[in-house]
Amino acid sequence: MQGSDHVRTSIREKRAIRLGICGLGRAFSLMLPTFVRDDRVQLVGACDPRGSARFQFASEFGVPVYQTIDELAASSDVEAIYIASPHQLHAEQTQIAAARSKHVLVEKPMALTTADCKSMIDACRTANVSLIVGHCHSFNTPYRHAREIIQSGELGHVRMIHALNYTDFLYRPRRPDELDTAEGGGAVFSQAAHQIDIVRLLAGSRANRVRGVTGAWDPRRPTEGAYSALLWFEDGAFASLTYSGYAHFDSDEWCDWIGEMGNPKSREEYGSARRRLAGMRSAAEEAQLKASGTYGGQAYRQIGDLAARAGLASNQHFGPIVVSCDRGDIRPLPDAIWVYGDQRRERRELPAPTVPRFEVIDELYDAIIHKTPPIHDGRWALGTLEICLALLQSAKSQSDVPLGAGT
Repeated sequence: MQGSDHVRTSIREKRAIRLGICGLGRAFSLMLPTFVRDDRVQLVGACDPRGSARFQFASEFGVPVYQTIDELAASSDVEAIYIASPHQLHAEQTQIAAARSKHVLVEKPMALTTADCKSMIDACRTANVSLIVGHCHSFNTPYRHAREIIQSGELGHVRMIHALNYTDFLYRPRRPDELDTAEGGGAVFSQAAHQIDIVRLLAGSRANRVRGVTGAWDPRRPTEGAYSALLWFEDGAFASLTYSGYAHFDSDEWCDWIGEMGNPKSREEYGSARRRLAGMRSAAEEAQLKASGTYGGQAYRQIGDLAARAGLASNQHFGPIVVSCDRGDIRPLPDAIWVYGDQRRERRELPAPTVPRFEVIDELYDAIIHKTPPIHDGRWALGTLEICLALLQSAKSQSDVPLGAGT
């Protein structure tokens, strides 16, 4: 269901989910416009170790704030918790939330090991609460519509998927742990999760093998900044995935200069990420630069909301993708789906969303209120993490890596 239609038919009809926030960093900043503008969500509390972030949240929303998730989860006002903390904390914090019978929406990657993922799944199952992993870009409307075309049988079976994305990911201000693969840093944990989720959604078949290679080309940023992978599926389809975060070519050029968040992007900003870091003298200074631009920081600005309010936003996306089927190709874009058939090509328009990332709330709301099994549940996210880990293993061993039954 699309933005404006979705608002008319779904919002204001039923009660809001009482949501607490664990972690007021960048991921939260990207979800904040959704939480504020979707009437199915009521923000009732938050926790973060930074006093400045807690102060801003309490000032804006007039609700209790805490230092730890233990305190947040103990609140009877909280029905569900959005966990947007650093990757390495997800498993422990999900278990804390589940132990207090709170539903969980946790950011990707779900965790850093399959054992942690399974512990999260078990904790939520035992507590009989929902577990959803997102936001991930496979929630996005263009990919959902492409999936509907595929499932309709209009173009036959999926045979091949090509996905690529070139960004400035590695040169955005980072904490030291974000540049350490062992701590969940780098392009594979943070970015491959998006692409893998998308191609799995579109392929509609279980992935069974991966071959990957990674690039770590800047000793000042000692983690993977790029990767390429081939992913095979049980039904014979395959997908190629390529990502570079080295801040040179920008693949939004191939998406009509609509950025990942769905907003128009200025070509004149080329090189801005590298320029910002050029004057940094230490890792501590860079971490402080990131903190100042994060929620509660002196330089914080709400991401992406101004264009949306002005009616300029398109759907969010994760770079150019082409799906090849028996009788045609599909190319999802932020504002349309191009379908290339045997005889003609057709542009199928997508309306701009009135609530960004409403698709995440669709799954959360339906899971909690209507008990509808979500697509992006713990088992799904475990499968995506298994592929991320296999990609890293393949790059190290320089060999194909078979995938387990969970993917």
